[in-house]
Amino acid sequence: MREDFLAGAATAGAPDVAHSLETHDDVRLLRSGTPPWAIDRFPLPHEPLSEDCRVDVVVVGAGITGSLVAEAVTATGASVMVIDRALPGRGSTAASTAMLQWEIDTSLVELAGLYGYERAARIYRRSHEAASDLGRLAAALRIDCGFVPRATLYVGGDDVGYDALAEEHALRERAGLPGALLDAATLEERFGIRRPAALVSPGSAEADPVRLSLGVLRTALERGARLVEDDVVAYDSTAGAVHLALASGRHVEAGHVVLATGYAMPSFVPSDLHKVVSSWCIATAPQREEDLWPGRCLIWEASEPYLYVRTTGDGRIIAGGEDARTADAAERERLMAEKIERIVKKLRTLWPHGHGRVSHAWSAEFGETTDGLPLIGAVPGQPRLLAAYGYGGNGITYSYMASRMLAAEIAGERREWFDDFALDRDGPKG
Repeated sequence: MREDFLAGAATAGAPDVAHSLETHDDVRLLRSGTPPWAIDRFPLPHEPLSEDCRVDVVVVGAGITGSLVAEAVTATGASVMVIDRALPGRGSTAASTAMLQWEIDTSLVELAGLYGYERAARIYRRSHEAASDLGRLAAALRIDCGFVPRATLYVGGDDVGYDALAEEHALRERAGLPGALLDAATLEERFGIRRPAALVSPGSAEADPVRLSLGVLRTALERGARLVEDDVVAYDSTAGAVHLALASGRHVEAGHVVLATGYAMPSFVPSDLHKVVSSWCIATAPQREEDLWPGRCLIWEASEPYLYVRTTGDGRIIAGGEDARTADAAERERLMAEKIERIVKKLRTLWPHGHGRVSHAWSAEFGETTDGLPLIGAVPGQPRLLAAYGYGGNGITYSYMASRMLAAEIAGERREWFDDFALDRDGPKG
């Protein structure tokens, strides 16, 4: 079946396409439209805070990062409170395409140019380890989230041809990372994709991000964590504790506070490396199995702006990209139709098979850094306040990495390599 994907682009505004705008102001700041994940009210025990209290750790934000941090910290026996002003996992987490890659937005060649080969290779190996460990965690916790191991296909595009990918492959091999270099003929023979070259690498995965996030959070709650619907309006960090004032009028004292609020960090968490951009995504209606590419690998095209593609368990194609700076949610929403059309055209060029009926369209704001690495660690000058953000295209992989790093920090088990991701690290500006 070879139906023009552009035929589906015209349906993006049709009544049967799920792209209605969110009316909840807090959610609308983060995302617009409707992703294909089941964003409903999963039964998680939550409560208003009835009295002032003290806990070992407060996690602000109940998305995927907050959920993973709560799970990691409760595993140590510490008391944990998770505070969120909205429903858990319904903000930026729900907008994720959940392509759980170990490959970083910044190529190993580029990262080595910024920080030297040894440091760059170490960072890549950490990311590979995080992706693997995340899969083991999902299996150990028996989370029903459609978690499926996938290979990644990094295909050439624009100015990235065979020679550039060969250089990247050589550095990855030197670092002990898995993968193979495919020339144009081999790429077309194995995957039916026409590009100058590609790197195919095992070790990544896909999942339903909402179900993954809520499954992890449910585990933390079963271990004794508390989920509170409220908003933190003030932080006061002293030598011995952090004092939080909540919108409800209640106060909480904590030994440590983890800020897992995505790109919307409090003003006292500055970084010259961070910026906020918007991204747009589509999902098709389910495809026939024979109209999908072999192995259903995660596809990442080296174009500007880039394109990323995956499938879902029920055979949909998810595609996204077209990242751009936007001033606010209204501008992001105004660009929706134009961005969807561009994504559909690029998807048709990459994979001109199957049908093009677009069933879901959405957009979201997210944070990225100039070096492609996350910002994880203590707020400078405030060791009891910890933050994790700036994930770029590696959101959930970095969320897992952050949860383990911050749990170790809280337990007093800091490692030297944590400096690679510090909020105040020296890095490229811009």
